[in-house]
Amino acid sequence: MYVADSRANNAPAVLPESQAVAPGIRPGRRAALAPTVLALGTVSLITDVSSEMVTAVLPLYLVAGLGLSPLGFGLLDGVYNGVSALVRLTGGHLGDRFGRHKALAGIGYGLSALCKPLLLLAHTLPAIGAVLALDRTGKGLRTAPRDALISLAAAPEDRGRAFGVHRAMDTAGALIGPILAFLILRGAAGGYDAVFTVSACVAALGVLVLVLFVPGRRAVPAPGAEPVSLRASLGLLRRRDLRRISLGALLLGLCTVSDAFVFLLLQRATGIADRWFALLPLGTAAAFFLLALPLGRLADRVGRRRVFLGGHLALLLVYGLLLAGGGHPALPYAVLLLHGGFYAATDGVLMAEAAGAVPEEHRGGGLALVQTGQALARFAASLGFGAAWTLWGARPALAVAAVLLAAAVACCVRLRPADA
Repeated sequence: MYVADSRANNAPAVLPESQAVAPGIRPGRRAALAPTVLALGTVSLITDVSSEMVTAVLPLYLVAGLGLSPLGFGLLDGVYNGVSALVRLTGGHLGDRFGRHKALAGIGYGLSALCKPLLLLAHTLPAIGAVLALDRTGKGLRTAPRDALISLAAAPEDRGRAFGVHRAMDTAGALIGPILAFLILRGAAGGYDAVFTVSACVAALGVLVLVLFVPGRRAVPAPGAEPVSLRASLGLLRRRDLRRISLGALLLGLCTVSDAFVFLLLQRATGIADRWFALLPLGTAAAFFLLALPLGRLADRVGRRRVFLGGHLALLLVYGLLLAGGGHPALPYAVLLLHGGFYAATDGVLMAEAAGAVPEEHRGGGLALVQTGQALARFAASLGFGAAWTLWGARPALAVAAVLLAAAVACCVRLRPADA
């Protein structure tokens, strides 16, 4: 069982959930991780099985099956990853305003589940774009409330570990999803349609687990705290630490080539056959799964900003390896290991860092601000990289992305507080 540090011996007699010492656990010993984190991890595991089944086959389905250009795919991929940014603030704000983070998360998971069978009916660029936009709307609604629930359930000094556990469980689903998609494509007559059907059924199961097993959690405003409002949520950027975190996430997001493009570039560099393409996300997910908890613990100890920037250095190495190419047999393994390490060092670590800069009553909205900036930046990066690939070719586009990422990391080093 995953464990977390208990509070100091002089803690008050009555503690909030995130700081409570479990019965039978002596002060100074390690207490069990909050059930909320494990329950949400289970929901994310199941949901990621569903979503990664689609994600694993979507690039090949669109480019090879429907004949979309890299620019057209870049537009759709940007929609898939960026539209959620437009509703994340809404989801985070409403969760804070009504104290119903679980309800907002449930609506988001439900919307995404409804979109999976719609892919069976969409065969044109506008129709697929509309379905993906609705799916990402669901993701946008659920992400900030879900992360708010995790941060509220974990002690401040253990947030990196809590998010690491959640991301590890989430990524276990990302390991299973591509395998299922691969097996279905090989064995089912319907091919892509069969993948979308099974994905819809699994997504519905995830919603059911959320409703039955995830407890609701309300943030308790501090005495004299400012009332929750959209203006107050946006005003959080006046906080120096949160402003630095948001700006860093935005700059680095502008230089982040999307997963789908990384996998397409890796296929071109190594000549991997189409039938194996759906397994490429499996390598990234395996590395993410193995490294999420260790890097979350490391972030709690040495500083979350350091680990976050280290993850982007791993991504820079991915770009370098893809540019070097050469057809070395170890290239796919090195790229996927570093790619998974990038996510393990950045995804949950960023939320753990941002949670410490936001008061409880604005937790959902504050996390949504950071997520929104990052998602919009990655949306722009996806569109820009797709356009650059179409105009210049894959290698020049990737070289530009590598130069920009190196510059962004250097800028973010200067953005860090001196004690980080």
